[in-house]
Amino acid sequence: MTLLTSISGRGRTRALLIVNPKSRQGAEAELDEGLKRLEAKGMDVEYLVSHSAEESREAVKARKADIDLVIVGGGDGTISSMAGTLLECGLPLAILPLGTANDLARSLCIPDEIELAIEVIAANHRQRIDLGEVNGHYFFNVANMGLGVHVTEELTSEVKKRWGVFSYVRALIAAIMRHDQFHARLTVDGDKYRHRSMHLTVGNGRYYGGGNVINENARIDDGRLWLYSLRPLTSWEFLTLAPLLRSGQQNRDRRVFCAQAEEIEVSTGTRSMEIHADGEPVTQTPARFRILPKMLEVVAPAIDEHNQIKDQGSD
Repeated sequence: MTLLTSISGRGRTRALLIVNPKSRQGAEAELDEGLKRLEAKGMDVEYLVSHSAEESREAVKARKADIDLVIVGGGDGTISSMAGTLLECGLPLAILPLGTANDLARSLCIPDEIELAIEVIAANHRQRIDLGEVNGHYFFNVANMGLGVHVTEELTSEVKKRWGVFSYVRALIAAIMRHDQFHARLTVDGDKYRHRSMHLTVGNGRYYGGGNVINENARIDDGRLWLYSLRPLTSWEFLTLAPLLRSGQQNRDRRVFCAQAEEIEVSTGTRSMEIHADGEPVTQTPARFRILPKMLEVVAPAIDEHNQIKDQGSD
């Protein structure tokens, strides 16, 4: 554990910055400049290089009485692993997007560039966002089964390093070739459905999988879960559907079942399906999904109902 501590002054925000060293290699110089910028803007920052989610969680718990803000530098998996601890400690979250996809940052209109993300943190504008929950596990972006799980399995560290932002495309192609499918029984706010599926996603945020849109109307603070399920498709059929999936307009195609709800139950019969949330394996079917409205406070730009950053002075 590497820890650099600065002494907090009166009236200044006390922040703990936790960085995953596997994320965004070579960003040290930008982070050093960012820390100076935050100090100049009234933040006293402890900088922790953490090598595991458990180490990060324990660091927050140990300092919860002495800090006002937790800044997490990493990808969606790193940030998602901190959700439960932030809730337990009653601490707000700020994000330095250092991962491959950075979908949570994208949902919050936080720019990928470290310098610009630091400016968002320095401005310290707060808002409350929803969390998704599946079988007791929290998630920011999506939880999925079927094709989405296979994509995550194909998305190894080696693939990410070699292909960068195109690694998701490569992993998707490899996953489609499996042609896997399953029978799903759904209860959506009490309404029951049954159908065959190759991929089922329940979203809380707006973006997932490297910039795909969960639903064109979805927001991370709308109090809704957004579900879509793909019936089994050939590789060619999937490619023809891909533009709609990318833009969140999949409800316009009869090959996709779409719904929104506050609570969703999914059963896959005698075949238990693995469920990944924000890119990490967390549970399996049968599963109960819930929305937890306005559960967590985050630092993010002020955004309007069209998911656009508001003009300065419009708050």
